[in-house]
Amino acid sequence: MIRVVIADDQPLVRLGLRVLIETEDDLDLVGEAEDGRAAIEIVRATRPDVVLLDIRMPVVDGLAALRTIVADPQLATTRFVMVTTFELDEYVFEALRAGASGFVLKDTEPADLLRAIRVVAAGESLLSPTVTRLVIETFARRPAVMAPDLSGLTVREREVMSLVGHGMSNDEIAARLVISPATARTHVSRVMVKLAARDRTQLAVLANQAGLV
Repeated sequence: MIRVVIADDQPLVRLGLRVLIETEDDLDLVGEAEDGRAAIEIVRATRPDVVLLDIRMPVVDGLAALRTIVADPQLATTRFVMVTTFELDEYVFEALRAGASGFVLKDTEPADLLRAIRVVAAGESLLSPTVTRLVIETFARRPAVMAPDLSGLTVREREVMSLVGHGMSNDEIAARLVISPATARTHVSRVMVKLAARDRTQLAVLANQAGLV
């Protein structure tokens, strides 16, 4: 079972998400919050696998709640899908840096939302091509930042990291490098451990910072 928490200040949005999640046999809704402060408390109490987190909320906004939860080592396995009105929301890039694993629009198709929950729960990232372009373009405009230390990576691990930075899945990486999906997954996991990346999304950000994309 994938344990899910919903955090959104709009009652109708929460209702729609609740009904959708409760229809799925492999999803378990363990809590709801109407503001960021309540979201932090509920996540700490329930330790869900995935949090659907609205970016704009009262009391404490979604970004502040995200940073607080990510900083808690006891919640290291919790993943976050940010819920936003516009795909190119001004806070998208900041949310990625803070630890979000994916984004969905509030008017997305139900099947796509369910896929987002399952993909993120499995440790993958869920970024549309538009958001991926936004990340790369934003890095291109930013002043130079200290690149991550890749000295501990093998040549193959750097190659895999580059492909993650381009948004490829494990299956796509396997096809590109002519290796098995299991081997690709192992390489990705090792790189994440070596660079202390929380998930594939942060690994993609590090790949950009390292100039691999």
